Order: sequence, then structure tokens, then C-alpha cells
Amino acid sequence: MYQWDFWSVWRDVDVLLLGLANTLKVTGLALCFGVALGLVLALMRLSQHFAISAVAGLVIEFFRTTPPLVQLFWFFFALPILIDVSMTPFIAATVTFSIQSSAFFAEVFRAGIRSIARGQWDAARALGMTRLQLMRRVVLPQAVKRMIPAFLERAIELLKTTALVSTVSYADLLYQANELAQKTFRPLEVFTVAALLYFLAIYPVSLAVRQLERVLARSGETTTH
Repeated sequence: MYQWDFWSVWRDVDVLLLGLANTLKVTGLALCFGVALGLVLALMRLSQHFAISAVAGLVIEFFRTTPPLVQLFWFFFALPILIDVSMTPFIAATVTFSIQSSAFFAEVFRAGIRSIARGQWDAARALGMTRLQLMRRVVLPQAVKRMIPAFLERAIELLKTTALVSTVSYADLLYQANELAQKTFRPLEVFTVAALLYFLAIYPVSLAVRQLERVLARSGETTTH
């Protein structure tokens, strides 16, 4: 029978914690850049100019429908050849997941903006607000509240997707777990602890999503997905 031995993992648990920190670093940066770029893409998609809307739509659909692993490989291996720059695994991962996330966030923003009643748009225009003022003062404050659960759900998906960065030798949690498993010859114990660390990082966010959805439901607000 297999004899479990977690002590060998516990002695080097700092290696896994370092990997988790690197995972959270990429996830955090990708979220920040992804939300900002996603808002820009959403506003472009909602533009009345066909060319601007079409370009944004093409970018959104391309990064939503192509596998993130293929995107990561392209940014890490192909982009440096095209523009003659050095691309570290960290930069490639951050760029890839920022752009990929922005495509999903753009759709969340677009759905949230469109969920605001048309009467509020008309009332704001009647008061003489410009489109920028209307977005900043009327639409986005209400829309963002409805979008928070969807944002958090996307953050969870992003955190799990970043496990792909181990394929380009970035020292995230999965990469460090694989290295530790080869060192200790205890892959079952190592990946069990790695799974537990992922769970501890993700489960509180999942609980927050459920709580927010219940609060919004009680207040009569609908959530955007």
C-alpha cells in the first residue's frame, strides 16, 4: 500500500508559497490591465462609428475564441521575432492574460452598460450632459455595481488559467509544484498541497461572489454575466 508522506513537502512548502505569490502577481496585474483595456474595448464596441465598433468586435471575438495556451505561446515565442524584443515568461504571461481578460471584461462592461434603462440616458441628455459625463456620472456607477459578481467570477477563472504559464517556465505555483515533485519523488503529496493552496486562494472569492449576488438580489439589482 502507498505510504503518504507530507513531511517532505512541508519542509519545502516555502517553494510552493513562492509559486503562489508569483501566480497572484500575474493574476493581479492581468486583472488591472484587463479591466482598463476591457472598458476601452467596450466603449469602442458601443461606438456609433462602424469601423471603431468592428475593430473592437474583432479583437474581442478573437481573444475570446482562441485558446489561452496558444495565445501565450504566440506572445512568448512569435512576438519577440516580429518586433525584435526580449520577452520574459513574466511579461509574456502578463501581456497574454491582460489582453485575453480584457475581451471578457469588455463583454461584461457592454452588458452592464446596456442594462441601464434607456430613460436614464434620455434624462441625462435632456439635462445637457455630454456622452462622457453621462457615462461617468449616471451609467458606470450603476453598471459597475451590477458587474462586480461577474468581475469576481472572471478573476477566479483567470487565477486558474494562469497555471498555463508553467509551460513557458514561469515559476508559478504549478511550475514550483512540478519542480518539488521531481525533487522529493512525492508527486501525489506535492500536487495535493498545491491543490489545497489553489482552493484557499479561490474559495473566499467564490463565497464573496455568492454573497454579493444575494445582496444584489435583495436590493432588486440584476447581475451581469
